[in-house]
Amino acid sequence: MDMLFFNYVTKCFVVIEIKAGDFESPNTGPLGTYVVAVNHQMKEDWMNPTIGLLICKDKDEIEAQYALESSSQPLGISRYELSKIIPENLHGSLPSIEEIESGI
Repeated sequence: MDMLFFNYVTKCFVVIEIKAGDFESPNTGPLGTYVVAVNHQMKEDWMNPTIGLLICKDKDEIEAQYALESSSQPLGISRYELSKIIPENLHGSLPSIEEIESGI
């Protein structure tokens, strides 16, 4: 899933890509392409360069560091934890993470 936002504080577009699985270094390629495309097609002169953020289920810190250092675009990688996203009062009424993953 890809999303595009504009941050008024930093005066730049932010491209966010969410991956259901763990981070893999090839994931930074498409995100870098999206960042460049937004800079070419949408960014105006008064705006700062576009930032890319890749959000994954998990990441290896060393692999993520090397992937970011090899990119010429301003990218960041973060991980998410489903247990922190789902409110406590909904835990019993929703399928467990294991049930969701087994269905994928």
